[in-house]
Amino acid sequence: MHGWSDYFFQREMAEHIELLGARFYAVDLRKYGRSLLPHQTPGYVDDLQTYDEDIAAALEVMGHGETGSGRRRLILFGHSTGGLTLALWNARHPGIASGLMLNSPWLEFQASSLAREFIAPILKLGARRNPLAPMPTVDPGFYTRTVSSDADGEWAYNQSWRPERGFPLHPGWLSAVFAGQAQLAEGLASSTPTLVLLSTHSLLSPKWSEEMNRSDVALNVDAVAHRSLSLGDDVSVVRVHDALHDVMLSAPDVREQAYTAVRRWGRTLPVASR
Repeated sequence: MHGWSDYFFQREMAEHIELLGARFYAVDLRKYGRSLLPHQTPGYVDDLQTYDEDIAAALEVMGHGETGSGRRRLILFGHSTGGLTLALWNARHPGIASGLMLNSPWLEFQASSLAREFIAPILKLGARRNPLAPMPTVDPGFYTRTVSSDADGEWAYNQSWRPERGFPLHPGWLSAVFAGQAQLAEGLASSTPTLVLLSTHSLLSPKWSEEMNRSDVALNVDAVAHRSLSLGDDVSVVRVHDALHDVMLSAPDVREQAYTAVRRWGRTLPVASR
């Protein structure tokens, strides 16, 4: 599952996962990528639990159904906001997934949990009054610069589905994310084996630096690493040197570190019983 202002185009990652024996499926959530319709507000929902319908539909197509009755193990893989969404879904639906892989999941606000707790009530009030009110653009386009083949990156993709500075922000959506992060902070108590991939460092700055090509410019990775402990009782956190926000879009040698971590973690999962 992709993150905010994103869609699935990471074919190399899919091929690596399939080499491990998996059948790889990706979903473009409602109002994203191939699912985005002209009249829709891109990426907008006011409750992350709305995506339960999308996930249920995807599982049905994959042969797992709502009860996870497929004959193969189900491993969930989410990036950024998609990682938060899947972690919350997995906690509400225990016993369906055999494993959870999170690629730089947005588990905590970039500033701190205290800042989130301070801002959340104000944001919630604004969301109640006008959930689709415009909010200031906070993305200077640096993440796109590190990824896009039109700049410093190596990846070509549909820029209408993954715009340079992201989709417009609205208080209703951000309030939904904060609510999900607050729920996670209480502890999800999941027993699902979980792998969290993160860069070793962040660089959150309004000024461009070449170091951003080797950093997470979207999240505070130390805060996310700490919050990962709230996911459950079987969590492995792997810090990948020089990784970008989407670890699987980093430089080739960095990606190989991540694929090695995935292979190593995959070997620890229990053998499927069905």
